[in-house]
Amino acid sequence: MFVFAWMFVALLIVPSSWAEEGPSVSEVLEKANANIVRREGQPILIEGDIAIDNDADRNADPCTSYGCMWGKWSDGKVYVPYYIANHFSDREKSIITRGLESFSSFSCIRFRPTISNDRDWLSIESQDGCWSYVGRRGGKQVVSLARSGCLYHNTVQHELLHALGFNHEQTRSDRDNHIRVLLENVISGMEHNFRKIATLNQGTPYDYGSVMQYFRTAFSKNGQPTMIPIPDPNVSLGNAQQMSSNDIKRLNTLYQC
Repeated sequence: MFVFAWMFVALLIVPSSWAEEGPSVSEVLEKANANIVRREGQPILIEGDIAIDNDADRNADPCTSYGCMWGKWSDGKVYVPYYIANHFSDREKSIITRGLESFSSFSCIRFRPTISNDRDWLSIESQDGCWSYVGRRGGKQVVSLARSGCLYHNTVQHELLHALGFNHEQTRSDRDNHIRVLLENVISGMEHNFRKIATLNQGTPYDYGSVMQYFRTAFSKNGQPTMIPIPDPNVSLGNAQQMSSNDIKRLNTLYQC
């Protein structure tokens, strides 16, 4: 039995005993995706690491046009097939596999290797930068984890959560009550990265510690903040090393785990 639903939410990531200490997800994404030149056949990136196929998608989340959740089976599990490209080394594959397997420890999500009769699957590849589409798209669906800069446990989880249907925290529908966006400090042409989405927030509060929250100078043209927490501007922002408790709750609520 499959269960499908529309969804828009801020993304998540998991606390893990084997999470490697390293830069925050937002730091990884900014560095890895900073100088990407789009090649023919590659998607457009918005919000730093969300893939879309054309400019027409900029103003609407891809999930608005169809049910983009992965289906739940009669045993209550959500099986998501995946393939890891052979160009990764054994060590790199182990980092990716740990990220995939971590979801089974706190949710009903089960990533499993793809088999011949799978119609939809994630193809995890080292393309330019770190990025993913949002939600299930059908057929082969690329998740890019560049060998040069993207292979951290929290970054793997971040991109997988995009593929499960989650967006960034700063695009939440209620974000203006919790952060102030300073568009005057944003790189010209990058303002769309701060558009709000009609997110389903799963009854959870805005989470400055979410692994889906970007850091305060994301897309800054002058080194000054592009986001400031309110009412307390000194709250830590975008420094998560792993999923928060709210991240986990949202995932389990969305997929009814």
